[in-house]
Amino acid sequence: MKKDSMPGGLVLIKPIGSRMEPYTTADTVAQYAQVQQQTVEHLIRKHKSDLEEFGTLRFEIRACPHRTGASLQKLYHLNEQQATLLITYLRNTEPVRRFKKALVRGFFEARQELARREVQRAIKAPVRRSLTDAIRDSGENERMHGHAYTAYTNLVYKAAAGRTATQMRKDAGLPKGADVVPLLTADELALVTKREAQVTTLLDCGMAYDAIRAVLLGGESHVHTA
Repeated sequence: MKKDSMPGGLVLIKPIGSRMEPYTTADTVAQYAQVQQQTVEHLIRKHKSDLEEFGTLRFEIRACPHRTGASLQKLYHLNEQQATLLITYLRNTEPVRRFKKALVRGFFEARQELARREVQRAIKAPVRRSLTDAIRDSGENERMHGHAYTAYTNLVYKAAAGRTATQMRKDAGLPKGADVVPLLTADELALVTKREAQVTTLLDCGMAYDAIRAVLLGGESHVHTA
């Protein structure tokens, strides 16, 4: 790891309820602070009540093939305040000091990314209404037996982010019809907005789904995901 640089994946972003929140994990703390993961987990359990003063102490259960006698592991997720507090319980070694600075940068950049997403969502909202109107006025929904909105949404997300909205929900464990906008990066949101405006224009020009799909995806084989 380059000194004082932020390793990729140090701070992640996940949905918590209707919000997206940055977090890091116990194994990330252990890896980049260069301490044993068992030490980090012990500190989390020992100071659990302190950490929970700054929010629910969340975790995931995942496979752990490297531990003997156990195939599952509780992996703690720490928000910014929890991670900052946890680090104070570690010895102030040089790797820990480097990690502290990298973590501050990581959470700052994550908050900046979330702010950019909010800007793009504000820009996107009126465009989405315009696309909805275009689908309605084009007669596509009747022609596609009520599936036009889903089909065009999947098409836009496939063209902008490489995955359909349906695939994003499945990968994130979200229910059918859930909003996938919070899962997109700011750059992806900006591209979604452009693609929606493009589809709106093509619908207004009288083009139908197959022709619009060919414009957005080129020669890619057709996979319809409802």
